[in-house]
Amino acid sequence: MGWARFRRSWGIPWLGLPLGGVLALSGAAQLAWEGPRFGTTAAERAAVAAAGSTAAAELGLGPGGPPRRAADRSASLKPGQTLRELFNELGMAPHEIYGATRASERYVDPRQLRVGAPWSAYLGANGRLQRFEMVLPGRGELTLERVGGQWQPAWRKLRRESRVRAIRGTLEGALESSMARAGAAPELAYLMADVLQWDLDFSRDLRRHDEFRVLFEEVMVEGHEPRPERVLAVSYAHAEGRALEAFLFGSATDAGYFDGEGKPLQKMFLRSPMPYSRVTSKFSNRRFHPVLGVFRPHHGIDYGAPTGTPVRVTASGAVVEADWSGGGGKTVKVRHPNGYLTAYLHLSRFARGIRPGARVRQGDVIGYVGATGLATAPHLDYRIQVHGRWIDPMTLAIVPAEPVPSPRRAEFLAVRDAMRASLETGELFRPPAISLARGSAGAGPAHLQPEPELGRIN
Repeated sequence: MGWARFRRSWGIPWLGLPLGGVLALSGAAQLAWEGPRFGTTAAERAAVAAAGSTAAAELGLGPGGPPRRAADRSASLKPGQTLRELFNELGMAPHEIYGATRASERYVDPRQLRVGAPWSAYLGANGRLQRFEMVLPGRGELTLERVGGQWQPAWRKLRRESRVRAIRGTLEGALESSMARAGAAPELAYLMADVLQWDLDFSRDLRRHDEFRVLFEEVMVEGHEPRPERVLAVSYAHAEGRALEAFLFGSATDAGYFDGEGKPLQKMFLRSPMPYSRVTSKFSNRRFHPVLGVFRPHHGIDYGAPTGTPVRVTASGAVVEADWSGGGGKTVKVRHPNGYLTAYLHLSRFARGIRPGARVRQGDVIGYVGATGLATAPHLDYRIQVHGRWIDPMTLAIVPAEPVPSPRRAEFLAVRDAMRASLETGELFRPPAISLARGSAGAGPAHLQPEPELGRIN
């Protein structure tokens, strides 16, 4: 889905189950949910969150036997920091770094570690690293221990419990706080923004008294507070009458969001390069320039946002420029199919790997908001060109993706109707005689089963 920043900040990836599998499992998950939490007090759970599960055992909070001594060093993975760099900082020799990194690859991809992953280092009597532990939020705990001159890896998968919920609410103030009042974690606002990003500009289109309903899956890991993981269906109705719907449909490998008619929500272009920002200046052929003090064309839209806010590319394509561009400061230009080109001006810095020739996918972060060039405050100047002519991004024609295939349309309509009923009542309904998931190889279709009540919509 595009915007990894908020959506993945909690660190839990998709479960990888087809939609039918998620719904069929929700009953069992609901029963487990009502059991005792893994923590005992709020203070202890906070300690677990801060120090990681292994450190929690050292504090006597976990079931791991007698407490070990405290770590000699502990911190979190820094932005851009690799496992090799971290091992080098811990004083490991190059051949040891190679061995430890290779050992870790048995369980994790060192290139895909997330910023903020907590780690702990234990030194031996000679001052050399003896044991290394790192928690991959939402996934598990990696341990590397020196045994006879070799690094022995171990992996403990974190315990996860999930359930499906439905909430509804009215927009009063920020969307995040409105979600919280409706009974969901504020992060659900960002997941919903991901789903509706092609049709709803969250910096311009939200209005007070808009109504939303969301059917979503939330997950609890190792006793932490539950957090939303993915949206299954959403309805967003503007106060003046316009309504949007989205339904997740398909298998784990080809799932996507579709409107009520089976048309895909995904379009060639996102409505905005940033989900949350404010428009400070619109497209104009004659605008007073705040720095130069003269009237001149402004062939873009200015989005005001703090320095460092991630900027995402609005359509897939190839980077043709990533350099200083006069008054535009640090600028990225991306070429897209059918004669389109997008430009992102006044960036504070470019994202890693963004250079001429690089391929980018819709939603990839390509840079960060700044005030380079002729700018009075941090903002993004976003521009679109088609066949060499600048156009107003707000008037861009919508280019849709492929709809639900005809052979699966009846299946989609059954899922849509069941989800609509869930959004209306807060209860999970069984779609009529359809199969949405398959078990292991050779197994027959896994049908949705009657489910216990999810709990009324708040």
